[in-house]
Amino acid sequence: MPWALSVLGDSQVPALTAVAGDASARRYFRLSFTGESFIAVESPPASEKNAQFLAMRDVLESAGLCVPGLVAADLERGFLLLGDLGDRLLLAELAADTVDERYREAFDVLQRLGAADPADPDWPQYDEALLREELSRFPQWFAGRLLGTEVPPEAGWDALVRCLVDSALEQPRVLVHRDFHSRNLMPQANGALGVIDFQDAVIGPVTYDLVSLLRDCYVRWPPQQVQSWALAYLERLLKAQPDTEITAARFLRWFDLMGLQRHLKVLGTFARLYLRDGKPAYLDDLPLVLRYVSEVLDAYRDSIPEVKPFAHWFESALVPAAAAQDWSQGR
Repeated sequence: MPWALSVLGDSQVPALTAVAGDASARRYFRLSFTGESFIAVESPPASEKNAQFLAMRDVLESAGLCVPGLVAADLERGFLLLGDLGDRLLLAELAADTVDERYREAFDVLQRLGAADPADPDWPQYDEALLREELSRFPQWFAGRLLGTEVPPEAGWDALVRCLVDSALEQPRVLVHRDFHSRNLMPQANGALGVIDFQDAVIGPVTYDLVSLLRDCYVRWPPQQVQSWALAYLERLLKAQPDTEITAARFLRWFDLMGLQRHLKVLGTFARLYLRDGKPAYLDDLPLVLRYVSEVLDAYRDSIPEVKPFAHWFESALVPAAAAQDWSQGR
């Protein structure tokens, strides 16, 4: 990339390799020369949150978190030159004998992230409008466009949305990454855990990033183990803020309903990535996300009135429709 070379003041043609990207329109390239490695990013300014990425990078770095270093940026053209955090992803290093320690490390990062202060009264909020927009992707893109079905009135979709939004909005507010999972956490040689893909960060519910990590769309752990981890994180929060009173039962309900909101959104988002953006790889992850949704619906169908009608439709109509799809033979 000529721009990156001009920034580095080097006319030598570097070793240049493409780096696997994410769900966005960004493209990443590794530049290796003169004993150093950098990541050059082409991030179209019309569609990508480049200014937000840089602002959040500064916030997280100031909070002591490991994030890509900033070498240079041209926001008008959508060019970024960043430090290189390497190729290791937390996902590849999660196993039955390592996951407890890895998640303890992730909890350390998550606590510091949640406590970070953007010091901006206009920082984006995880408000009702955003929560509803995310949930709207499920009937539009997953049920409607991908499966060719509609959520019928008797399924009580509007009542379920109201329930999930209310649960999210009653929680304590923290800085939320919004994709705090094993593909966005990068172990470093010095023991730090790098954080990437944070440009969508908002102020929002305390359980959101926790459920993103523990009910990861790319790896599943036994439900009882997930509950144990969630309560361990609650214990950390209460130690850090001894004046806060949150019962275990209330926290787990928040956690579960936040996960239901997130995973209904993810079903719609992954379907949209396939249908609109031509990214079929995300179809492989739909079976696990469907399983998460089914498990929470089943757990609360008899205790939350707003859940039961939707749970019945989901299991009797939508799950069979999904099972008929080629991508359904997954996790």
